[in-house]
Amino acid sequence: MKKLIYSLSVIIVALSLFSCSTNLKPLNSGHFNCHPNPLEVKAGKVDATIDGIFPTKYFDKKSIITITPVLVSKINPTLTYPGTPTKFQGEKVIGNNKVIKYKEGGNYTVKASFDYVPDMAQSELRLVISVTKSNKKKYTLPEVKVADGVFTTAELAERALSGSFGPVIIPDKFQQIIQETQEADIKFLIQQADLRSSETNSLALVALTQKIKEAQGISTQEISGLEISGYASPDGAFDLNKNLAEKREKVTTDYINRELNKIRSSVTIDTKFTAEDWEGFQALMEKSNIQDKQVIIRVLSMYSDPEQREREIKNLSAAYKSIADDILPKLRRSRLKLTVDITGKTDEAIVAWADVDPNKLSLEELLYAATLVKTVSEKEALYKKVTERYPREFRGFNNLGVIQYSQGQHTDAFTSFAKALSLNPKSPDANYNAGLVALAQNKLSQAEEMFGNSAGTTGNLDNALGTVYAVKGDYYRANAALEGVASNNAALIQILQKDYKSARTTLENIVNPNGYTAYLGAILAARTNDRNAVYSNVSKAVSIDSSLKDKIAKDIEFSKYFSDANFTSLLK
Repeated sequence: MKKLIYSLSVIIVALSLFSCSTNLKPLNSGHFNCHPNPLEVKAGKVDATIDGIFPTKYFDKKSIITITPVLVSKINPTLTYPGTPTKFQGEKVIGNNKVIKYKEGGNYTVKASFDYVPDMAQSELRLVISVTKSNKKKYTLPEVKVADGVFTTAELAERALSGSFGPVIIPDKFQQIIQETQEADIKFLIQQADLRSSETNSLALVALTQKIKEAQGISTQEISGLEISGYASPDGAFDLNKNLAEKREKVTTDYINRELNKIRSSVTIDTKFTAEDWEGFQALMEKSNIQDKQVIIRVLSMYSDPEQREREIKNLSAAYKSIADDILPKLRRSRLKLTVDITGKTDEAIVAWADVDPNKLSLEELLYAATLVKTVSEKEALYKKVTERYPREFRGFNNLGVIQYSQGQHTDAFTSFAKALSLNPKSPDANYNAGLVALAQNKLSQAEEMFGNSAGTTGNLDNALGTVYAVKGDYYRANAALEGVASNNAALIQILQKDYKSARTTLENIVNPNGYTAYLGAILAARTNDRNAVYSNVSKAVSIDSSLKDKIAKDIEFSKYFSDANFTSLLK
């Protein structure tokens, strides 16, 4: 009996030792389904969902299995990017992991998410599987490849927009010919058209006649118009007022002609008269503090008949006295309006001064000069000169930022746009431009806020916002924002949404195609199995931008062409 017990004990120990030394069988790709496969970049992330199954009678009741997704670069296998491990446990393990029963096995899901880096373009997703047994023994099962490669097409979104979608220069206000106007009024007494010396000697009228005399002696000034209008106030009979207005225009014209003869000026005078100046009456009423002013203004809008208007206003007896004292006397007048054309510097002179001594140019001339010079360095120098001489003028800083942006100096550009905004926070142009810099620097929230501040009144906001949405991975909103826009980014979104027909139309209508336009054309051709179009577009892309050779050579959009001699020869 003792021998039997001893023998059984030996057998039990042996079986125990044997079971402890037995490892789980390897899992294979048939136990997993990864989607998407190949993987793809979206909003700077490479995400994967791996659905798996543990077979029946597989999972050791006292073991823990840890599955870790790892992206491994094919170009350099030493570059690995581990994801978050997920643990599963047997029925007799005490813990908080998902329990897999031995007899039944079970389905499960492992999530993976990686911050995209360019080395992931050619890579494979593997599962590293480790087992920990109850006796603390650890071992690993063979790795299982579940996905091959990463589509990086979404990363082709152009963050630094250029051309018609680039930053906005705020224009100068320079005019080759500037029109200066000068006005003077001659007042008349009620129901009279006689000139009074107090009016003909008024400062305004003396200044106007002096301006005429000065303009005759300056070669860059020319009188382009002198208008005399006679008016009567809108009280009293219409015929009387018409007669008064006509006489006031005539006596004023006669007087001015005599004055022009004294200075030997042959200015042509345009004349007219207004019998009842209701327009002037309304303008003076709106500026006044007269009682019942709003009621009177409503009367003007309600009645078009002059007599009806006058009756309704006179019914407001308290207000009418103020009108008679303060408003009507100002309408019994003739008005003189002089227009003088002043010719400024020629384009040639402005460019010459910009080169020799830009300090001799005014603010508007400096800003205008920057549009005339040809080189980027000359433009930059002139805008810097504007910021130095006019440090409170926001246009100088904004336009300097545009030049810096065009040269890829995004940090300097943002500083310039920020300064412009500090001087004019509501400038749609400066907000839009600052948003472009933030987008180029991948500061998406800041870019979206800046574009919101631009209020859609400047630049190409649709393309800018569409690009933000594209980079954020919100393809639906990106497509909506870019609807009708012919740009690389619009075509990219259509390709990502598999709207290949629209993408082809968009690419064909891009006004200034670049290397990325052809690159996208090659991707579109690869996805639609147009081999010849792949060759022609790749050839065009690398001839425009040779830096695209390496990028295309690693892009798995062209994986089935990697062994194609015609394709590889284009990338040498």
